[in-house]
Amino acid sequence: MGTLADQRRFIATNRNRNENRSERAVPDTIETLIKRNLHEVFGERDARKRREAITQLWTEDCVFIDHSGKSHGRDELDRAVAVLHQRLPGYVFSELRPVDLLHESGRLAWSYGRPGQETIKGVDVVLVRDGRISLMLTFLDEVPAKL
Repeated sequence: MGTLADQRRFIATNRNRNENRSERAVPDTIETLIKRNLHEVFGERDARKRREAITQLWTEDCVFIDHSGKSHGRDELDRAVAVLHQRLPGYVFSELRPVDLLHESGRLAWSYGRPGQETIKGVDVVLVRDGRISLMLTFLDEVPAKL
């Protein structure tokens, strides 16, 4: 991009696209899905509540991929989250930035840790099918040396 005026036009055009995108019903649903998933699935320690949220938010044939491996289906997803809670008791998820949306997909940057301590930081990228999460990829950006 050449001139400052060209750069400003580019920024204004993309800002308008993002604002228009957030007005549509589907992206709002995707934003809600991603946030609810962070807090009601991955942040929920009560197994019954977490399982109810998984049923509401995830497809039956869902796939979850992170650095620990690949989980197929709701049962394996639930087990993966339970293992996370057992491994890191007392950790809490926080949203770092607003959800970034694309067609039938989105991403959410988060942190995970104990209040007042160094946190793990990462990003969830989801694909949505029929109003539910069908695939989630979790990337870790920062992991404290002491875990």
